[in-house]
Order: sequence, then C-alpha cells, then structure tokens
Amino acid sequence: MAKQDFLVELGVEELPSKALKPLSEAFTQGITKGLEDAGIAFGKVEAFAAPRRLAVRIRNLADAQPDKPVEKRGPAVKAAFDDSGNPTRALTGFATSLGITPDQLDTLETDKGAWLVYRTVEQGKPTVDLMSGLVEQSLASLPIPKRMRWGAHRTEFVRPVHWLVMLFGNKIIDAPIMGLTPGNKTRGHRFHCPKALIIPTPADYEVVLEQEGYVIADFAKRREQIRFGVSTLAETEAGAKAIISEDLLDEVTGLNEWPVPLMGRFDKRFLAVPAEALISSMAEHQKYFHVVGADGAMLPLFITVANIESKDPSQVVSGNEKVIRPRLADAAFFYETDSKIRLEDRIERLKPIVFQEKLGSVYDKAVRVAALARKIAAAIGSDPALAERAAMLAKTDLVTEMVLEFSDLQGIMGQYYAADDGEPTDVAKAMNEQYMPRFAKDSLPTTLTSCALAIADRLDSLVGLFGIGQPPSGTRDPFALRRASLGVLRIIIERELPLDLQTCCEWAEENFTGLTEENTASSVVDYMLDRFRAYYDERGIGAEVYLAVHARRPTRPLDFDRRVKAVEAFRQLPEALALAGANKRVSNILSKQAGEHVGETVDSNLLQDTAEKTLATQVDQQAEKVLPLFEQGNYASALQSLASLQEPVDSFFNEVMVMADDEAVRNNRLALLNRLHNLFLRVADISLLPAAG
Repeated sequence: MAKQDFLVELGVEELPSKALKPLSEAFTQGITKGLEDAGIAFGKVEAFAAPRRLAVRIRNLADAQPDKPVEKRGPAVKAAFDDSGNPTRALTGFATSLGITPDQLDTLETDKGAWLVYRTVEQGKPTVDLMSGLVEQSLASLPIPKRMRWGAHRTEFVRPVHWLVMLFGNKIIDAPIMGLTPGNKTRGHRFHCPKALIIPTPADYEVVLEQEGYVIADFAKRREQIRFGVSTLAETEAGAKAIISEDLLDEVTGLNEWPVPLMGRFDKRFLAVPAEALISSMAEHQKYFHVVGADGAMLPLFITVANIESKDPSQVVSGNEKVIRPRLADAAFFYETDSKIRLEDRIERLKPIVFQEKLGSVYDKAVRVAALARKIAAAIGSDPALAERAAMLAKTDLVTEMVLEFSDLQGIMGQYYAADDGEPTDVAKAMNEQYMPRFAKDSLPTTLTSCALAIADRLDSLVGLFGIGQPPSGTRDPFALRRASLGVLRIIIERELPLDLQTCCEWAEENFTGLTEENTASSVVDYMLDRFRAYYDERGIGAEVYLAVHARRPTRPLDFDRRVKAVEAFRQLPEALALAGANKRVSNILSKQAGEHVGETVDSNLLQDTAEKTLATQVDQQAEKVLPLFEQGNYASALQSLASLQEPVDSFFNEVMVMADDEAVRNNRLALLNRLHNLFLRVADISLLPAAG
C-alpha cells in the first residue's frame, strides 16, 4: 500500500492567544482519532499553530483503508430449504438483500447447527475521499465556547476563515470545507510577507513559511525561541534574569508569528509599589515579562515580544514604555489610596457582600470562621487570638481598589496592607497563605496561624453548603468544595496536625443557624474521606489500600495517612497475600455466625489441636506487642509484626475444623479468629486487599 505525507492548514484571522494551544491540540487529536477509527495507517503526527493558522501534518499516510473481510450470517440450513431441497423465502430474501444468488453462499458449522453465510471482502476507501470529512469533523468538534459568523456566510468558527491548504503528497485534495476551496497556497506574515506562498509538498510546509513568509509555524519551536530570546536579552543587556511564567509564555507565543524580544524601562519610583501589583499589571494588560536582579528584587525593566522585525526598534520600545507608564501609575495610585484605610476599618464594608444567599454575607462568614479558627488554633498549639484576628481581616482586601482592579492579587495585597497596618507577622502572612494550596502541588501555609485560618475557611464553606443541601454534584462544583477538601487534607497531613475532621466539622456546624440538612458534619466528613481516594491515586497508592483503611473510617487525616502508608508497606511483604486471604475467610466465617456477638475471650482449656494452641499463643504474644504500637499510631511496625502470624494462621486453617460439633469448642475457635481479625482491624480491613489465588 502506497504512503504519502498529508497536510491541512486552515488560515484564519488572529485566533485568541490563550486558546491557540488547546485548539491546536484538539484539532490534531480529532484528525488522529478519525484516522484510527477509519483504520488508515499513518506515521508521525505533527501539529502547527500560529495566530493566523492551524495546521496538521501526517507522515506516511496510507493511500487507502485496508480491505476488510466481511461475513454476514443468513438463515439456518434447515430453514433455508424445503423438503424438496428448494430455497425457502428466508433464503431468497436474504440473498436478494445482498444482491447475490443463493449459490454464492457458504455453509458455517456451529455447535448449534449449520448456517448459511455470505463471505466477501470489503474494499477500503481511498484516503483522499475520506480526509475532508475527517478534517471537517475535527473542526466541528473543537472546544469553542462561542462561534461567530461573518459577512454573508453561514459558516461558523471562532474567527473568520480565509484560506485552506489540503495536500496528499503533491496533490491537492479538492473537497470544500467551511466554504473554502482547498489549494496549495498559504499566506505569510501579515506585514513582512503579505502575499500567497506555494507549498509544493507537506514536507516543505514550515520551511517555506519560515524562509519566505516570516512565520515560525511550529508552536513549540516558536515558544522556545521566545524563551531563549527573552532570557538572553535580559542577561546581555542588563546582567539580569527575566522571569518567565509558563502561562504567559504560551499566551505570548499565541500572539506572535515572528517574535522579536525588546527591552523597555519604567520609572524607578514605581518600585515602591508591591512587585506583585506591577507584575500583574504588566503581564495581564501588556503581556510583558518582568526582570529581576541577582538578589531577586524587581528591576525597572520589562521585556515585550513584538510580532515584527522593525527597522527602528527604539520606536517600538518607546511606544511600549508610553503604554506601560499609565498602567503602573494606576497601580501606584491604587496602592497609595488603599494604604490610607486600615484593614480593620474595612470589616464593616464586608456586610453588603453576599457570600451565599442562605449563608449570609462575607462578614457573617468572617465571624463564623474567626470562631472556628480560634478553636482549631488551640487544638494545634497555635495562638487562638492571632487566628481569630486573621480570620476577621482575611477578606477585607476584597474591598480595596487594587484587588477590585486585579482580582488575582486577592490575599497578596492583604498581606502587604496588614504589614503596613502593623499587624503581627503571623496575621499578615495568613492574609495570603489562607488560600494555600491554591492548586494541586501548590505550597502549603507556613505558619500555624495560617493553617488554622486556611482550614477554618474551607470547613465553613463545606459545612454551610452541605447544611443547606448544596453539595457538589457531578461536574458542578461552583464553590470548589472538592479542591477545598483536598486542601484541608493536605494541610493536616503534610503539616502533621492532630486534628479530627468530625470534631472540626461539628465545631463549624455550631456556628450556623438555619441549616436544613441532618447529620451535616458527618456528611461532610464522609465526603472528605472519599477525596482521599484521588489523593492517594496521585501518589501511586492503589485503591484497594485506600478502601482497606476507609472501611475503618478513621476521621483524623494524619492517622488515616499513617494507616495507608502502613498498609501499603504491609502489602509489599511476602506474607501479605496469604494473610489478606485468611482475613477474608475469617470475615466471611464471622459474618455468617453473627460476628458482632462473637467475643474475644479464648478459653485455653477448650483448645484441642496443636495448630489452634499455637495460634492462640502467637495471637496473645502479638497482642501484647502490637497494642502499645497501635496506641502510638505506629501502624507500620504493628503490621510488620502481625505478618509473622501467616504460618500459624495457615496451619490453623489446614488442620483445624472451625465449625466443630461441640458448641463450646466451636465458639472458642470463633473467639480466637475474632481476636485475630480485630488485631488487624485496628489498622484497616486487610480482607479488602487482593488475596493469594
């Protein structure tokens, strides 16, 4: 089967810069999936994306689908012919539906008798006949929230489309898509090369664009060129370092076809404004990279990336400096204005801001969180008064001019304003750290005051929303309660805090009036414990280990974590499979014998067989050894020790009849098994682990 390269390029007006990368990925995946579904063989897949184009190249694409054997079963032989051997209506109808005669059918022998079948080979369709449909389907499936129309066209897309290249080898696939007739002509840079360029073959695509059209079509290549250019410019011109945010880098890459980094300056007086405010202003509004010195302090420099190779770059730099000056002046004005009002004087301004209709205002939430943070702080050995103070001030920066203008500075500006007000260091830090972790793998709060506030704020939202019957459902989670739950778990575990979720949620519930749901605290705890599954999945710990611990419902996250790690370590031991199977067997026996009524008291006088005497002795010895370990929370050592029971347990089941005729002996053996089982249950339900086959 012959193979050739394939290229499709859709030319558009400038695409949204933040959407360019995901659109390119989705376009590429859509075409790839279409080829896989069609059964067409292909080699390397290459994506290209620039502000005015989306393109995909498929290397070594087969020129047709493979031929496919087809077998269609008809009527049973005994139903296909009458007593005289003539075809019945069932047979003739089947043959007619296929456009064949009965003598073209084969016979298939099965265990249910003989059947007539039609066997043929379905010839694969040529690739050129399929590609336009696959491309169109991929474009229709792109993640575009709102499509637009233009001119008199009925076509809809994220931006108006202007040209289409579609080549298989050096041949044009002449099948219209989105009202465009494909060709082999692309277009270069809007200013450097405003003309059509011929693409002879797919292999020539990015070479023609770069060498003749002033367009670097490869997104990844362009991205790295910008990274290198920006970094080099900062180093060579200022002996400094450009700080390159990956998100901003993606956005700038989506804005440029022919990137040219340029360095500009701003007045030093603006450095009196918190750096985060300057950075936010430069990055959000102007897409500039900021620059820092060897000490990490911000310098009065910025780097912009122009989409043009100017003959007079100083004019471009000057223009950017004029644009950034009023932006930074606004930030300075907001900071100076905000600093005139203390955060504590803004608390009253939280009263008109609704947190949730049934749960009151942001002020009401602050009062609840302050009461809860005070109790949590006391429980973790922190200062309750500092936690309470931090909670009352926590949301006051929401009503500052700076945060109203730059919402991403929430918390960050609170820390600056609190420090300016002379608040204790812990209180100022908590203004920002209350939001940590903001996302997976983000840093955690560094102080106990921050931890108390961060936990209290999240638990207040969880308990309140569950209490009015608005828990997350399906993909709907408007208050980000899943993320809040994982945040609480991470803080408690990784900061090793001795907190019980049940107690904390009950404390939170006491601060509310008007909750409508019953057992709210327990419902929240159950929800949060369920989040542990994803937490451990990310850490490579199997669901069976999580489920074994979850079955015991330990409500102290730090304790839960220690159990999980102990069970994971136990699972690696050679004795684990056999003991898991034994626990499963014990669990089944006890459940059938009303296990909750079976005691743990073993009468040594009723022990008859050597194997049960040995097991009883070993269980006594292990109990004496591991019970203190359980009290210390040293589950790993306890399970390691219990692993030595494998041999006596196996011998017991091999040599002893548990369900003896003598009721006293039977109950004594059940008590021994119950005692054994309960030792393991002090950590987890080991019976839920995979057992030996």
